[in-house]
Amino acid sequence: MFNQSISIIEFSTLYNILKEIENIFKFNIKYYKSLDDFINEARSSDSKFFNSITIVNKKNHKIFALKEINKNNILVFDDLPLKIEKFNDVVNAHLIKQKYNFQSKLNIKNYILNLNSRVISLKKNELKLTEKEIDIILFLNENENPQSVDDLQKKVWGYSSDLDTHTVETHVYRLRKKIKDKFSDTNFIISQDSGYSI
Repeated sequence: MFNQSISIIEFSTLYNILKEIENIFKFNIKYYKSLDDFINEARSSDSKFFNSITIVNKKNHKIFALKEINKNNILVFDDLPLKIEKFNDVVNAHLIKQKYNFQSKLNIKNYILNLNSRVISLKKNELKLTEKEIDIILFLNENENPQSVDDLQKKVWGYSSDLDTHTVETHVYRLRKKIKDKFSDTNFIISQDSGYSI
């Protein structure tokens, strides 16, 4: 759900080194020969590169003037050479912070879902959720079409021989009731003949 990457702009030397040892990293590596290539993708994807750290080799790089890029997600490596362990530590620290910030404010419908504290909120009302309830919400939110009980059983619970469909339906029923009782919302999770959807 949250695949992170680093985007290297006009810094071919660093990219070539990292590409050779990319299997040691827990993030994807993208390279852009020019700032224009990067800008075109940033504008066309409409993601604003929320899950990416952008790396440049000059403090006065033109990227700092772009509205599409969060300035906190730009790293400058102009003091080279740099040990690979140090590079990895710096990038991972930024990615961890970025992931934490992302998970603290996930918008679903009119609600804010905080994965770190497992709380869903609407205005000033908050509701504590279980880990399984969070998993159900995330799974339904990621899919545009209604998801059947079998889909939920396979994707949220995994294949489990001792789990029956009644258990899945009970979890969804309780989650829908909690949302209704706290927020007076009967349409957060919609039940249809073909399954459940958000």
